[in-house]
This record gives sequence, C-alpha cells and structure tokens, in this order.
Amino acid sequence: MQKQIFVNLPVRDLDKSKAFFAALGYQFNPQFSDDKAACMIISDSIFVMLLVEQYFQGFTNKPLCNGRACTGAILALSMESREQVDAMLDKALAAGGSEPMQARDYGFMYQRGYEDLDGQLWEVLYMDPAHVQ
Repeated sequence: MQKQIFVNLPVRDLDKSKAFFAALGYQFNPQFSDDKAACMIISDSIFVMLLVEQYFQGFTNKPLCNGRACTGAILALSMESREQVDAMLDKALAAGGSEPMQARDYGFMYQRGYEDLDGQLWEVLYMDPAHVQ
C-alpha cells in the first residue's frame, strides 16, 4: 500500500473553510466528512482533515494555538510551474486569504505563500527539476 499523509488542521468555521479551499480547486471526500470534519483531497496520497476546533481538541491534551497569532507549521505544496504557483495564490487571495510574505525567487526555485482563513500558512512552490538530483 502506498504511504499517505493526513494533515489535521483546526478550523473555526467548517463551511467557510470548505468554501475557501473549494475556491482553490480542492475537492472533499464525503465518506470522511460530516458536520465536524471535512476530508480535503490534495492528491492520491495527500489529504487534509479540516476539523472544527472543539472536535480537534479531542485529539490532543495540549491547548490549541491561535493560527493568527503564532506559527506552528508551514504546509508546503509543490506545483508543476511558476504559473501554477501564481494561479494558486491568485485563487487564495480572491477567496479571502492573505499573502504574508513576498514571493521568493531563487532561480531554481520559486515560492509564494498564503494564510488561510484560520491563519494556517501554506507555501506553494515550483522547483526546476533540472536542479533536483
């Protein structure tokens, strides 16, 4: 079986979060979604579980961080071109996200990032395959 990753993120308003990520082009698996959680499909092996904060809290003994006040992680996703990076950021900004840092161009790698409605940081990047060994 191929390894998969399920990233769990707390959200304040599940419906608004689903609408935000749907505007970015993501779909949801209804088999693993209900009024407390939504399974967002990134690829065949990458999924993000958007969990209502109270439900998320049931999976940890630690207090939840306020994503708008502190950073606990940066989620990085690769794209197939610089144009796809820019297109994803355009969608995120139009859907209500923000761009907390300016684009970074290293020649072989191009990065931009957005903050979602709950303050989670998403990095979107393109790396020239000729520079990856």
